[in-house]
Amino acid sequence: MPRTITVGAAQLGPIAREHSRTQVVARLLALMHDAKACGCDLVVFPELALTTFFPRWYFEAQSDVDAFFERAMPGPETQPLFDAARRLSIGFCLGYAELVEADGACGQARHFNTAITVDKRGVIVARYRKIHLPGHAEHEPWRRFQHLEKRYFEVGDLGFPAFRANFGEGKAGTFGMAICNDRRWPETYRILGLQGVEMILIGYNTPVHNPPAPEHDALSHFHNQLVMQAGAYQNGSWVVGVAKAGLEEGVEQIGNSIIVAPSGEIVGACTTTGDELAVARCDLDLTASYKTTTFNFARHREPEHYRMIVERKGAVPLDDAE
Repeated sequence: MPRTITVGAAQLGPIAREHSRTQVVARLLALMHDAKACGCDLVVFPELALTTFFPRWYFEAQSDVDAFFERAMPGPETQPLFDAARRLSIGFCLGYAELVEADGACGQARHFNTAITVDKRGVIVARYRKIHLPGHAEHEPWRRFQHLEKRYFEVGDLGFPAFRANFGEGKAGTFGMAICNDRRWPETYRILGLQGVEMILIGYNTPVHNPPAPEHDALSHFHNQLVMQAGAYQNGSWVVGVAKAGLEEGVEQIGNSIIVAPSGEIVGACTTTGDELAVARCDLDLTASYKTTTFNFARHREPEHYRMIVERKGAVPLDDAE
């Protein structure tokens, strides 16, 4: 019996700074109901889906930053998502800003850019904390907008865990999660690929304009597709990439939400920059023809020759290395 999952890539349009969690959750619930009507078993929401993309501002007071973070999941405002998942029998993946309260009198609260996957019972089955934090840590007034993820978040401390779950027909599959900038790094896909992952769920907020490298702006959609198609093909995995898109607080963000097959082909896509659902029927067993042939890791990888990947962090020009 094929292990088939119908997946919905639930793209969001802009979220204004003054929009409440309740307003945003209502939009997520509408997309979840649309996904159920389309026969979806799993719906994937973007990175930091509950608020505007707050790292674009410099805040001096920590309390102003913390207002964008969730102290519990589910909490009072997000509980309806879990209730709807259970009632509709549909899973979901959600990105949000996670605040872990201080442990003990001397501890400090911790802040992560986080994604969770919830099954059809409304139960959290996996959690991932973003590892590849882009941007900068100090205020850079020359920018038209900031990208202060390195200031507001810690590097994730959970690694790239794969997990087993059953969302569709047949037996369970192996899933993984990544967040935004993670999708640009081949190590993300490879670590998950080495755990036999069959579907990777990715949410992102990506501005069209790149202040340090504006020459990349015209390539933003191309690069977005390139990295996810390559990651899917080279690891024999489905990839579901979902954006928060459109003109949000004066910053234009790409949409380009896509569902990529293990072949690297795009089989589902959003065509607007607003709230939109792209749907694809994904047979997890299609991963086998790549995992057992061209990308049969056990047969073809030569890890003894890859040591530099983990021993050296930055590129070193040949003249300096000699």
